[in-house]
Amino acid sequence: MKLVIASDIHGAARRCAQLMTAIEQEKPDRVILLGDLLYHGPRNDLPADYAPKQVIEMLNTLAPQVIAVRGNCEAEVDQMVLDFACMATYNTLFDPATGHTLFLTHGHVYGPGLHNSAHNMPKLSAGDALLYGHTHIKVHEEGPDGVWFFNPGSVGIPKDGSASYGVYEDGRFEHRLLDEVDA
Repeated sequence: MKLVIASDIHGAARRCAQLMTAIEQEKPDRVILLGDLLYHGPRNDLPADYAPKQVIEMLNTLAPQVIAVRGNCEAEVDQMVLDFACMATYNTLFDPATGHTLFLTHGHVYGPGLHNSAHNMPKLSAGDALLYGHTHIKVHEEGPDGVWFFNPGSVGIPKDGSASYGVYEDGRFEHRLLDEVDA
């Protein structure tokens, strides 16, 4: 199972176009979107390439592949314009090859408590993974009880210096930088 994992696009059209190119190159089985797709929210500046209507068009082309969760900037109107479900607080995905569960969330309700994410861990077992966004900071580390924490960083408003996404394949996570993708 190969996944592309992205979060916090925040309506950034140029960066979303780079993500779309990366998805085309990666050829994943599924695309995981961890929230805050279209709007910047009151705590963030507008991305330089802010164009949520363009982001809607791009993301809707992926609808059959997408598993998405609601971020703290999603609103009911987002569900009206997106062709995939995006209002669940969390979702889970089971990897039959590893026997582990991937818990998908944005990070404002459930999270490991890192970099201002929620400190509210779901019940997971050793080897399972918590995938979250929200903080705009990449994380790739083992947490308590053998649960893996993975934050792909932010596509649209990175707070750690580089726009990024993640890849999950053969039971392993990896960060990829969008500046290395030509759109």
